[in-house]
Amino acid sequence: METFKSDLSGNEFPSAEKVSGKSIRKGLYDLIRQDHPHFNNKCHLALSELTEYKQRYYEGFFSHEIGQLTEMEKQVMAKLKDHESITDKLDTGEESLPATYGERLADKIADFGGSWTFILIFLFFICAWMAVNIYLLANKGFDPYPFILLNLILSCLAALQAPVIMMSQNRQESKDRQRAKNDYMINLKSELEVRILHDKIDHLLLRQQQDMMELQQAQMDTLREITHALKLIHQDVHKGNKGDHGTS
Repeated sequence: METFKSDLSGNEFPSAEKVSGKSIRKGLYDLIRQDHPHFNNKCHLALSELTEYKQRYYEGFFSHEIGQLTEMEKQVMAKLKDHESITDKLDTGEESLPATYGERLADKIADFGGSWTFILIFLFFICAWMAVNIYLLANKGFDPYPFILLNLILSCLAALQAPVIMMSQNRQESKDRQRAKNDYMINLKSELEVRILHDKIDHLLLRQQQDMMELQQAQMDTLREITHALKLIHQDVHKGNKGDHGTS
């Protein structure tokens, strides 16, 4: 297997990882020059070495754009460096935020309180309460008109139902924040992957252009050799014809 010597570390790498200095973007090129001032457009380095500088470049880019990198962004950079998928180890809302018994009870009460079943049952209860006190007990029952006890029950129910619903909403907001965090991490890694993919495509295109130029140069050299050989043959034939005419 053919190898080459990196101008950065001096180590041997496979020729397939060879990257020319003139194919590197200016930002990465300047970063490499900070550590290796002798590096120039004619030098070469390995793709693995370039990947390390890309990570440093992107860390510096995001630090400049959004300030100090958070733990979440550092985690994304580490995943990118190790070529790991973020979605395999994402924390879902339910798994990362374990609910207590009170929170689960609040969720169930909020779900039931916001359903048509609760509305119909409660409407039936109110109508039955008023019908019993007005008609069956001739408005002399345990809660005659204007139904003071019923108003008290409704007020207590509303007072208890409101904080229960707020508890459920707070838990749902925590789940939404976790999902938003996961989406941000995935989007950030996707952006970095796209940037790296662009760099790789640029490198491949430049490599193909270099190969095409070398192939074209080889063809031109071959064409010149053929032209030169034809001239020599033509001269030999011309000299032979002159010799034949002189003999005759």
